[in-house]
Amino acid sequence: MLERRENLKRQKKLLFIPLLFMLLLSIIPSIIYANNDEIVYVVPIKNTVEKGLSEFIDRAITEAEENRASAIIFDMNTPGGDVSAAIEIGKRISETDIKTVTYINQDAISAGSYIALNTDEIYMVEGGRIGSSGVIDQQGNAADEKAQSYWLSAMKGAAEKTGRDPIYAMAMADKSIAIPGIKKSGTFLTLTSSEAQEIEYSNGTVKSLDDVLNQLDLQDAKLERLDESFAEKIARFVTNPIIVPILLSIGSLGLIIELYSPGFGLPGIAGISALLLFFYGHLVAGLAGYESLILFVIGILLIILEFFVVGGIAGAIGIVSVIASMFLASGDIAVIGISLVIAIGVSIIASILLVKVFGRKMKFFRKIILTDSTSTENGYVSNQNREDLIGKTGIALTALRPAGVVLVNEERVDVVSEGSFIDKEKNVKVVKVEGSRIVVREILTKDILKEDE
Repeated sequence: MLERRENLKRQKKLLFIPLLFMLLLSIIPSIIYANNDEIVYVVPIKNTVEKGLSEFIDRAITEAEENRASAIIFDMNTPGGDVSAAIEIGKRISETDIKTVTYINQDAISAGSYIALNTDEIYMVEGGRIGSSGVIDQQGNAADEKAQSYWLSAMKGAAEKTGRDPIYAMAMADKSIAIPGIKKSGTFLTLTSSEAQEIEYSNGTVKSLDDVLNQLDLQDAKLERLDESFAEKIARFVTNPIIVPILLSIGSLGLIIELYSPGFGLPGIAGISALLLFFYGHLVAGLAGYESLILFVIGILLIILEFFVVGGIAGAIGIVSVIASMFLASGDIAVIGISLVIAIGVSIIASILLVKVFGRKMKFFRKIILTDSTSTENGYVSNQNREDLIGKTGIALTALRPAGVVLVNEERVDVVSEGSFIDKEKNVKVVKVEGSRIVVREILTKDILKEDE
């Protein structure tokens, strides 16, 4: 009996050992994970740089700061874009205490190169490129001297802040700078991955993001890949300098066509939708506040009020309010100025075509302008036609100077003399009727004698 009990004890001990082992296995990963608190945020910078991207980058860096990330890696492939947006992004990157790294996964051109230069380290894939950072205007021409000078100093400052030789950054933005053996005068500097590494603009040439993590000794860190929300994607699309004039043109064109069309249909819906999309995108991008949208609505209401109130003041204030709201929402005077000029031009051309080619009339004015006419063709007469009096004679009841009253067939008639003064109680004859104007002439004695003969 005692032996049986001993055997049961041994069996329980043997069962306890694997259970304890399994428990340790479940605890060890938790302990390892608790000790490994390194987090790396991977933030994409793709396609064109615009105002909407600036808001996304700010959100990503803020989230990384709140979670005490070890590093932020910007996965970049961009042809460039808006200079002011790049300046904002570069400033936000410079402000953070987190280690920032750019992984150039093909191209960092123009505004992209400036953003990359603001990060602590740069890694490039084989065949990657960085540079060609000349600033151009909306028409694709070189910007004015003031804008070029500002951008050149910004490129130089970005390189100096991160310990890179500024001459190469300046050569990326200024054609006139020549660097022996690397760049001739007359072109913007563009570096390949090997050239960038040689002049220490790149910290290394890599094949993938994993290689970047290995270079940073963060291969075991937890990766947090951020992507733009749907609203941020819309904001990036809407704030693109190419899309803004298209949206405003669609908005103005849709409303113009609607004014010349019966009822309310697709043109009006498209126009209003385009304008609302413009404001929505700029609100999400953080460029506009609700005050710009409120100002726009007030402007539209004042323009509508102008149709019912004379004076022109309400309409003028309304137009100024609408234009001001768009400038306030955009934040970029040059872009919104050019966009409004294009939209107004499209509206004028559309109005001319609708009136001259298609013979349309603005339906809105039909409701507030009297279009009925009291024409003779419609059976209307302005006064009674007294042509029956022509040739009739009468007596002047008053002196005609030249207007007065005569008695014709026992009827008092308002008349005017043919030009001369006619005394009271003189005989007169109706010689002409012009509407309500009845003209008489004095009958002289010789005229009476002629009639008697």
